[in-house]
Amino acid sequence: MGVQLGDLVSREKLELESLSGKVIAIDALNSLYQFLSIIRQRDGELLRDSRGRITSHLSGIFYRTANFVEAGIRPVYVFDGKPPELKRLTVEQRQLARMEAEGEWKKALEEGRIQDARKFAQRAGRLDAAMIKQAQELLNRMGLPWVQAPGEGEAQAALMVQRGDAWAAASQDFDSLLFGAPRLVRNLAITGRRKLPGKDVYIDVYPELIELEKVLAELGITREQLVDIGILVGTDYNEGIKGIGPKKALELVKKYGSLVEIVKTDLGKKFEVDPLEVREIFLNPDVTSDYTLKWGEPDPEAIKKFLCEEYDFSEDRVQSGIDKLTKGKLERGQARLERWFG
Repeated sequence: MGVQLGDLVSREKLELESLSGKVIAIDALNSLYQFLSIIRQRDGELLRDSRGRITSHLSGIFYRTANFVEAGIRPVYVFDGKPPELKRLTVEQRQLARMEAEGEWKKALEEGRIQDARKFAQRAGRLDAAMIKQAQELLNRMGLPWVQAPGEGEAQAALMVQRGDAWAAASQDFDSLLFGAPRLVRNLAITGRRKLPGKDVYIDVYPELIELEKVLAELGITREQLVDIGILVGTDYNEGIKGIGPKKALELVKKYGSLVEIVKTDLGKKFEVDPLEVREIFLNPDVTSDYTLKWGEPDPEAIKKFLCEEYDFSEDRVQSGIDKLTKGKLERGQARLERWFG
């Protein structure tokens, strides 16, 4: 779930078109899990092909990314590598939660509780290595780049923004800020009308921009102190201290100056792992500068062969997505010509 800093972080509403011409480094696994949660049938069942293979992730990454390209966005997906050892417990807890949700989903279906079934199903999505490979293959055929991170994808995306190779990182989590991303875009992959969990209420969801320097200035802290706040609240690598939320964590960091000083107090005994080791993960993550970003031509026939022939997608719908990819590429080319000759 990432670190919960929403109560402290100011954000600015964005229109998708305002990102036209900008390279956005997208947290790939974050997006794929969103698609597995959202793209389901009424009873919560995932989309599948005639052989029973899950296709919700492919549907999401193809149609949503085609919309990005049509809007002029230059997306690059960043895939996670090996997570830090401290994340192992979080990963195991998430796997257990998904297994439990799957059991509740099946039980709700048997009892005819369709609304409950869908709710539990959205929590049960599992992403495996084969599905990740399928997504990467589809991106290749779409002519879009992707980067394999050695460690956390959000850390790698943050580096790409720091280096100027991307304008912003895109993720639902706030971890990108702790990793030092100058800009974070949220809600990029879930723009539109969405139902609130557990309620019969719908809201409009828009992309939102969070700028690290603005956040730090408003809170009167450094990036290192923001990391310290995250660790006090809880991250994917530690549980945080019970009873301490973002605002209380901010007070403590301002009072003591840093996590280094806080661990010297009685609060230091309440961490279940070494918080300074967690701090090091955020401040010196496992990333690489050895990557190449290259946008090529979409290959319509290869896309159709992959989606329509292999996974039973509708050829008309796929062609619609291809048209968006082509339109976006043509408009970018025209914009470059106008800047050159204008």
